[in-house]
Amino acid sequence: MLFPDILTVVLYMVLLLGLAWPLGQYMAKVLEGKPCALSRVLGPVERLLYRVCGVKPQEEMDWKGYALAMFLFNMLGFVVLYVLQRAQGVLPLNPDAMSAVEPGLAFNTAMSFTTNTNWQAYSGESTMSYLTQMLGLTVHNFVSAATGIAVLVALIRGLARRETRFLGNFWVDLVRSTLYILLPLSVAFALVLVWQGVPQTFGGTVNATLAAPVAYEITPSADDLKADPTLKPTPAPISMVATEQAITRGPVASQEAIKQLGTNGGGFFNANSAHPFENPTPLTNFLEMLAILLIPAALCHTFGRMAGDARQGWVLLAAMTIIFMSFLAACLWAEHSGVPQMARFGVDGLANMEGKELRLGVTASALWATATTAASNGSVNAMHDSFTPLGGLVPMVLIQLGEVVFGGVGSGLYGMLVFAIIVVFIGGLMVGRTPEYLGKKIEAFETKMCSIVIMVPLFGVLIGTAWAVMTASGKAAVANPGAHGFSEILYAFSSMANNNGSAFAGLSANIPLYNLLGGIIMLFGRFWLAIPVLALAGSLAAKKSVPVSAGTLPTHTPLFCGLLICVVLVVGALTFIPALALGPIVEHLMMLGH
Repeated sequence: MLFPDILTVVLYMVLLLGLAWPLGQYMAKVLEGKPCALSRVLGPVERLLYRVCGVKPQEEMDWKGYALAMFLFNMLGFVVLYVLQRAQGVLPLNPDAMSAVEPGLAFNTAMSFTTNTNWQAYSGESTMSYLTQMLGLTVHNFVSAATGIAVLVALIRGLARRETRFLGNFWVDLVRSTLYILLPLSVAFALVLVWQGVPQTFGGTVNATLAAPVAYEITPSADDLKADPTLKPTPAPISMVATEQAITRGPVASQEAIKQLGTNGGGFFNANSAHPFENPTPLTNFLEMLAILLIPAALCHTFGRMAGDARQGWVLLAAMTIIFMSFLAACLWAEHSGVPQMARFGVDGLANMEGKELRLGVTASALWATATTAASNGSVNAMHDSFTPLGGLVPMVLIQLGEVVFGGVGSGLYGMLVFAIIVVFIGGLMVGRTPEYLGKKIEAFETKMCSIVIMVPLFGVLIGTAWAVMTASGKAAVANPGAHGFSEILYAFSSMANNNGSAFAGLSANIPLYNLLGGIIMLFGRFWLAIPVLALAGSLAAKKSVPVSAGTLPTHTPLFCGLLICVVLVVGALTFIPALALGPIVEHLMMLGH
């Protein structure tokens, strides 16, 4: 690595941690219902929304009411998005005449965006109309992120409140998260992206004349013959000459902004943020990477303020940062080391540039891959499938850890809080007394809910992978047989079960097996975590405050931070090392000639 590479990483972390504190304080004000900088402008809009929707903001919910409202709202959104895809062929804002999305793919996509996974088994520019992209996908980018924040806020209230069954009002938390946090940040960021050249237009595809015609050959398929009546069926290839190139445009900037800020990851184009219309310059690349982790990092400060002890937020942020930097270092080392086979051509020591944009380079690609999988984002600016085996192992493991290293908006922090509760439970076992966290006793019910939250994604990954490798269709979708093909399947189900959305890109995922099984796994990976978290919050809120004693494990110290890091890593290691040994680890040994 050269000095500019090191400087990029240092500048990134300084800006991320520096901006997280003021944003976290602002979000705490918003989520506590206090006046903030935008109250005068957005307050009337907020009150109008409550009146139109019949919401009484002063009426709070217990955990069951909160969970029911959250689940039904998201399931209604799922149905609307599914219907929108199936009907897009007869709906407006479809200048390129996109036809209805096939039922299996529509189910998978609707579930993907409802759960904040944003897994894409399709090419956006050739599948979705502008109406579907905006009214369907972009709206879900907002509300799925706001749902994550709402569940987190309910858990924080459960920790902070005493002897009550109320956790707040889901509708208020949803509206305030969207209106005061996600929307203003997205508008500002979208304007910056437009300034840098990201398209924002309702104009359809345009044709550009090529500087030099390109000759090529095709053998028409059934789909080609159906699409172009001038073609005739023939067993021999047909010579063709291309003189024009179709360039797809659309309302890209508005979707790109919330895609990153909401840790969504679903791109307007199939190439995602490797496409120059989504990520045209080094500045947009840096700002988009910053946007991916900004809100998850800031929420740690929000938690500290709302819990009444800023140190509690700092220790969680420190644990996330240490794990993140460790994995980033490993990915940078693996990609800058390259592959030993290049030595045969006299270029030993060359970094691995396969699958990466020349305009971005290795460091920016490795930093993005680490950030997007540490968060529940899933966007890519390089093809993870082309990373070295150990370089590809890093994003895969970060997903498998449960995406608690910053993680998704809201979901990452409530996942880390679950691990924190497990740590104090283990600490209580060590000293032989009932564990406590923030003055609340951690008993059998809380431990069971935490176990569900940790175990559900693990089962989703392992069961989905096993199912795929045992079926002919699952194996046939793999582009590369052997260890790398297994890695492609393992990565896919790791991504879907943990609501990430990125992929190794060597898997033909648009088949019934992956569409249906993946959609079900995404559903469980989101809501079978959120609902137990709300049950945990309800149980904690009802408890009395326990005074600190000599046997209380301090949860704001470096010791607790170290224990938290160890528990997160050990759970991931015990679960996934056997599977990883069959994929990227054995592939690395094969690369070395062993």
